[in-house]
Amino acid sequence: MRISGSIALVTGANRGIGRHFTEELLKRGAAKVYATARDPELIDTPGVERLRLDITDQEAIETVAAAAPDTTLLINNAGVNTWTNLVDGDLAKIRLELATHFYGPLGMARAFAPVLAGNGGGAILNVLSAMSWFSYDGANAYGVGKAAGWSLTNGIRIELAGQGTLVTGLHLGAADTDMSAGYDGDKMDPAEIVRLALDGIEAGKLEVVADEWSAHVKASLAADPSAFYYLAPAAG
Repeated sequence: MRISGSIALVTGANRGIGRHFTEELLKRGAAKVYATARDPELIDTPGVERLRLDITDQEAIETVAAAAPDTTLLINNAGVNTWTNLVDGDLAKIRLELATHFYGPLGMARAFAPVLAGNGGGAILNVLSAMSWFSYDGANAYGVGKAAGWSLTNGIRIELAGQGTLVTGLHLGAADTDMSAGYDGDKMDPAEIVRLALDGIEAGKLEVVADEWSAHVKASLAADPSAFYYLAPAAG
């Protein structure tokens, strides 16, 4: 998969990592970049073709797939973090996390699989998270959504291999974007994350782990969970 000459479609392209994807794709010679958002008027990257898309709306997904029949690279980037827990959190927010991080990318994969097949196979990049692999009190709905997205990525990779479509998962910790504005820890430059992701696609990688924290979390999956999680004893 070569970026130069490709026809790319990016979801959630109005800000953050999505906006950086549109810019870097054009820098690398993509022949066309479809930039999508719920409000396409907020997309200000010069040189892109703007499309309206809410990935929680299957009808909107089908409309976009029909409007972009030449796509060879699909980047499922759109995301949300409602900072919601599972036991006592708002169920509507939990459902929104799953609609955004699982059902949305699934709908995009189903709609664009025949498009990519017709254009030679191409590639799909799903933007995931280190939280695909761990839970965090206060954002457990996000972790569930990203874990489901990781499993989705692995599943569609197998299903689409026969048509020559590369499916790559991108895992990262905190990026310096609006979504993590309230986080005080170290944050990666989103432009660097995008460069690593596109390099990974061109190298045919199935997974891109963008930072040391994500690599540490992934490695911890092989160990006893008690080595990673500290669970405070019950009072009394």
